[in-house]
Amino acid sequence: MGSRLSSVARLTAAAAAAGVVAAAIALPAVGGTGAIFVSASEDLGIKPEELKEPPLAERTTLLDAKGNEIAYFWEEYRESVTLDQVADIMKTAIISIEDFRFYEHGAIDIEGTIRALAKNATSGGIAQGGSSITQQYVKQVLLNSAETDEAKAAALEASYARKLKELRYAMAVEEKYTKDQILEKYLNIAYFGAGANGVEAAAKRFFGVSASDLTLAQAATLAGAVQDPNATDPNIGKAQQKRLLSRRNVVLDRMAELKKITPEEAAAAKAQKLGFKNTPIPGGCAESKYPYFCMYVRNEVLRNPVFGKKAKTRSAFLNRGGLTIQTTLDPKMQRAAERAIKKHVFASDDPVASEALIQPGTGAIKAMAASRKYGTNKRKKEMSYNVVADAAHGGGTGFQAGSTFKTFTLVTALKKGMKLNEGFSVSGGYRAPYYSSFKNCKGENIGDPSHTVTNDEGGGGFMTLQTGTWKSVNTFFVQLEQKVGLCDTIKTAKDLGIKRSDGLPLTEYETFTLGTNEMDPVTVANAYATLGARGKRCTPMVITKITDRYGKVKNYKPDCEQKLDPEVADAAASILSGVFTKGTMSGVGGIGRPAAGKTGTTDNQATAWFAGFTPDLAGAVSIGDPDGAQDHKLNGVTIGGRYHANVFGATIPGPIWKDTMLAALKGTPATAFTPVNTERFGGCGSGCAPRRETPDEDDDVTDGDEDYTGVDTGLGGE
Repeated sequence: MGSRLSSVARLTAAAAAAGVVAAAIALPAVGGTGAIFVSASEDLGIKPEELKEPPLAERTTLLDAKGNEIAYFWEEYRESVTLDQVADIMKTAIISIEDFRFYEHGAIDIEGTIRALAKNATSGGIAQGGSSITQQYVKQVLLNSAETDEAKAAALEASYARKLKELRYAMAVEEKYTKDQILEKYLNIAYFGAGANGVEAAAKRFFGVSASDLTLAQAATLAGAVQDPNATDPNIGKAQQKRLLSRRNVVLDRMAELKKITPEEAAAAKAQKLGFKNTPIPGGCAESKYPYFCMYVRNEVLRNPVFGKKAKTRSAFLNRGGLTIQTTLDPKMQRAAERAIKKHVFASDDPVASEALIQPGTGAIKAMAASRKYGTNKRKKEMSYNVVADAAHGGGTGFQAGSTFKTFTLVTALKKGMKLNEGFSVSGGYRAPYYSSFKNCKGENIGDPSHTVTNDEGGGGFMTLQTGTWKSVNTFFVQLEQKVGLCDTIKTAKDLGIKRSDGLPLTEYETFTLGTNEMDPVTVANAYATLGARGKRCTPMVITKITDRYGKVKNYKPDCEQKLDPEVADAAASILSGVFTKGTMSGVGGIGRPAAGKTGTTDNQATAWFAGFTPDLAGAVSIGDPDGAQDHKLNGVTIGGRYHANVFGATIPGPIWKDTMLAALKGTPATAFTPVNTERFGGCGSGCAPRRETPDEDDDVTDGDEDYTGVDTGLGGE
């Protein structure tokens, strides 16, 4: 007892010499059982103060639908582990160099503090810290909790006031946790340099091993790094590596001095090279195998209020939350999309192809792929944005969707009661007869009698909903849009989930049905998935389950709504099925199971599309030049090693879609479309074809050519 009291006396004297009596007598003389507090501490009101310990920033792990890790998000690279997952030699090394009496003292090491205060008294400042591991843990908590530069500066301030505050917190920590718990917390919060927070991240970053597998030399290196991790950061340069090596040897000498290792073991470890492997930090979307899908997930979390009311909250949730996010990505379907694109379009080509696959009835995005890699290297033609998605999910302005939009006019006609074989005669060119022949959704007259819509193939004659769709006849669809109403057509498109890729309102011109609005594959695929689900539209989803750091699970269900009469969707699917057998995709062919779809090519082949669906899977493929589709049209181009005079929807997008579906749905039982209600949609109503001496059931359908020519009404392309 006497020696303990004399230690306190010496501490008080040293503190008085430094001019800070409170710091000296504020502490328990020793820790553990039988702790003795200086009575004066009660007079000064120095008591333990509860430390707020916010959860540490933990990396979030992204999983595909099969449970495979595909990406990570983090603000601080950290992987927390339990103490039994840390090699014993690592525990010994850190205690030896930082606080060798850790298991013997309380919140403060009296002897260490006496030495520090005595040194400080003669130096005129804080030359020595004398901090215990508990105090260091407190300091790290305060630093990690600081949200402003001022708060961080206060956490690092070289003052006795700050030190006294830390000690109050340390006293409370010692009362709350066991020594093993404190050591575990310290090892997980400590910064080791090279961007590694916590011993597990440091072990992987420095040496490519887990903390449980650290050797003596490696453990001593990490133990030496915590004192000044910036000065000994081996990732910075050779000077820092040299300092770290020297610091490692200091740790080894200290371990030998304390007889934790033998002199021979210390010498053998000191003879080893530093061994810094600079293992890359497992990163975000740029390092992911599936960068475009990863970007979609990241932006979905950061923008969706479901994951937090404020942007700051959502960011912390994703980057600090230590979450495990299960997603909808199907690795088999992803591979199918990637291989199909690679077969037809090279990464070195100027145009870029992109594809999205979506499950009808859930909105689950199963795959997102593009012909180019994601990155910022322009020389390698890498994509710096998410070409598969809209701007809200990291994408750009998108590409005009061409004749894939004719489907929305077709659906509107079916909603209004038109029959499959109902139609009217069209010519090779069409002009709005008067300004009021087309009205936008504000009721404004937007018909343009000066603009002529033409057919690339130059054909005309009597067209029905079926034959006009199969041939993709521009003049037929503009007249059909006039008949059923431009605004109603736009409302149908919106009901099916259509919105511009750039987030701006849809442009409402008479050429709406010809696809003059810029789209992204996810949006178009989802609209066609709505037809595959018999009119049930679902919000595109990428997250199915989130497990937080404590193991609490939150499941996410599809967000769906019936937006279309199922029988109307059945009739549309029936007509669009003919595109493969009697229309623009007849030269490409089907996929050996019920499927429907629509080709799309914009004015003068600026971009080309194909969108199609089965009851099990929908997909959309686009191709265009990201440097400006209108200025770099798909005419006289070499793509995928093959020269193309003109690229249409059935030239490249259609084959990509077909190859994707064949592989993606392999092994999946085919699901049939629901048959058309012939009582409702059979016959030709009031629009029967004129009698002909030699009726032609297929109406001389051709393939490949489609869409409109003429002015683009200022809507442009990419």
